[in-house]
Amino acid sequence: MLLTARMIQGACGELPFIFRAGVWKPRTSPYSFQGAGEEALQWLVEVKKTLGIEVATEVATAEHVRAALKAGIDYLWIGARTSANPIAVQAIADAIAECRLQRTDCRPKGVLVKNPVHDDCALWIGNIERIEKTGIPVMAVHRGCNHQPHWQMAHTLRNTRPDIPLLIDPSHMSGEATRVAGLVKQAALLEYNGAMIEVHPTPTRALSDAKQQITPSEVRETLDPLAELYSRSAWTPCRDKQSAGTETELTWLRAEIDELDEVLWQTIAKRMDVSRRIGEWKKEHHVAPLQPERYKEIVNKLKLKEEQLGLPQEFMQQLFDLIHEESLRQQK
Repeated sequence: MLLTARMIQGACGELPFIFRAGVWKPRTSPYSFQGAGEEALQWLVEVKKTLGIEVATEVATAEHVRAALKAGIDYLWIGARTSANPIAVQAIADAIAECRLQRTDCRPKGVLVKNPVHDDCALWIGNIERIEKTGIPVMAVHRGCNHQPHWQMAHTLRNTRPDIPLLIDPSHMSGEATRVAGLVKQAALLEYNGAMIEVHPTPTRALSDAKQQITPSEVRETLDPLAELYSRSAWTPCRDKQSAGTETELTWLRAEIDELDEVLWQTIAKRMDVSRRIGEWKKEHHVAPLQPERYKEIVNKLKLKEEQLGLPQEFMQQLFDLIHEESLRQQK
């Protein structure tokens, strides 16, 4: 941990950063690495004292909060799995408030709140508000869902709470180290305030999420787009926000379009895969590729969707015919 912190500190130079490490790791499988536990809080404290770096760790329960604050951890973060449960987030908020009442020096400098594992901006904002009621500053972390950005969710949060710093988590958002730098560039265009990135000296040896971690030597170059956006004297955008506002809004909307296009093409590709499997079944059972009754059934469903979706029936019919034609070709 000390080695990683030293290497990141050397790479970042003057860029402000918080060193974070997951002491408790909520994993899908009970057989996966679950973190080193409470003992590792002292490792983080050693990083803090040795290198003078502010440190953060993830908390999922009230007990985690008490242990982390007692050890002297500067920042807490609430992960996507915990963020999906407002009861758990409220318990964390209550524990923070309780610690503040017991000791004036027992308080985090801030809490980073990730979006839930599913696309629910209202829940994300609600979690932020639960923490805000404790009087502790909050930063929002956009980590996306299922290795997709879900820009609309982050766009809604930014428009609803422009006063809250917004960070991107390109590591979890992509699940691939090769995509991290590109997502940070996108975040800079959208004027995010920072990034939460997974780093490891030798990613292949990482005990969790090895595929999405970059090396310390890659950190500075990865962060350069954000570094150029912000001045050294103050962590605020260099360019005039008023003149850039309209431009940035258009960039957000285009990001949403790009994401929807990607989902659209992936969905069409999946449909063609199913069509190929249907074609194999039809060949095996000597059934003709074109089934007129099935085609009529789908067309009739399109007529019902015109009012539901607000799309012209003629457009839907033309689009479906193109997809259907290719599906038949895939079955031959």
